[in-house]
Amino acid sequence: MTAALLVVFVKEGVLKMARSEDAYGRMMWDLHRGIPAQEIVERDDGLISAGKSCAYFEPFGEWPPHHRESMDHVSGRVLDIGCGPGRHAIHLQQEGFDVLGIDASPLAIQVARERGLRKAGVLNVTRISFRLGEFDTLLMMGNNFGLFGNLKRARWLLRKMRNMTSSNGRIIAESRDPYTTTSRAHLDYHESNRRRGKFPGQLRMRIRYERYIGAWFEYLIVSRKEMALILEDTGWRISRFIPETGSIYVAIIDRA
Repeated sequence: MTAALLVVFVKEGVLKMARSEDAYGRMMWDLHRGIPAQEIVERDDGLISAGKSCAYFEPFGEWPPHHRESMDHVSGRVLDIGCGPGRHAIHLQQEGFDVLGIDASPLAIQVARERGLRKAGVLNVTRISFRLGEFDTLLMMGNNFGLFGNLKRARWLLRKMRNMTSSNGRIIAESRDPYTTTSRAHLDYHESNRRRGKFPGQLRMRIRYERYIGAWFEYLIVSRKEMALILEDTGWRISRFIPETGSIYVAIIDRA
């Protein structure tokens, strides 16, 4: 990637996201500097939850087993979509892969570059295209299958992704089965989504951190069967799941 293209990425990210809206990036910035921080997720029904933010910086040896095993399926040139501070991209770079990391958060990309990711740019997933070049692996870890947002956008993006991958192109994407819950708040949200013709695990949410409030965005959480349904007629097929059962999983998705 040329320096000029990286500058375009950064300018686009700054123009589209004011620093006061980059709650996720600000949290990454503080964590990178040793300041304790916790990710707060607000759903549009008022539910507030807190995540394990330190996981974004864990070394390879401390990753969950399904993350480590997933890296065995990476090949060729890699695009890490929603790379955050670069946990997976930096590991793969150290393993000798040519990796480009992209994220909608300008501050997260700045942190990734400070941590040593050589190729990184500010870019929303909806802006990816063949102009980035051809890739062999598209990485969507950290539940980033959710970035597809909804069925219509998922199928549109999957077709775009096919046009920017090699003949043996692959998507490695993590998701979470939304049905492995007994929470009444989640079950009620599922039912509300069904009434509106949405996937039960289709969320509208935003990230908050201290005084910073991110913009609302759609996030798609799906079961293994729902993921297979989404992939129909997009030119992609699921080769395997890691693991085959359980709530959190990674799908190895190959060109059909």
